[in-house]
Amino acid sequence: MQIALTLAKNAAKNNEVPVGAVIVLDNKIIGSGKNQTIANSDPCAHAEIIAIREAGKVIGNYRLNKCELFVTLEPCLMCLGAIINSRISKVTYALTDPKFGACGGFINLIDTKKVLCHHTTFTKGIGEIESKKILQNFFQAKRKNIN
Repeated sequence: MQIALTLAKNAAKNNEVPVGAVIVLDNKIIGSGKNQTIANSDPCAHAEIIAIREAGKVIGNYRLNKCELFVTLEPCLMCLGAIINSRISKVTYALTDPKFGACGGFINLIDTKKVLCHHTTFTKGIGEIESKKILQNFFQAKRKNIN
């Protein structure tokens, strides 16, 4: 999670919403990403999506079985779809997102084991305090620049 938090800080320096993600397989990072929606003019360039794409290339497969994703903010609906479709086994996220989170923060789509073919386990709260601080500092600075 610490590496994901560092990636989030780097995203903030680039004027991106500070979210970072890493994907681990056999205790090795095989994918990492930070939000790049502004830099890439791409609404899909979320940290999780970038990390998933990189991990798939590294292992040569879109199936990321036995992989774990660490992300600094609860995945949104789009990212949750990619997580499920890539078959990531476990997701650990630092902070709940009450505005866009799809794992219970805004809407809960992870409690659908009867419907989904691929199952992922979710853990929250690891790195929560630091992730919250990074996000709060980012948005406070944004509000100061607006006024």
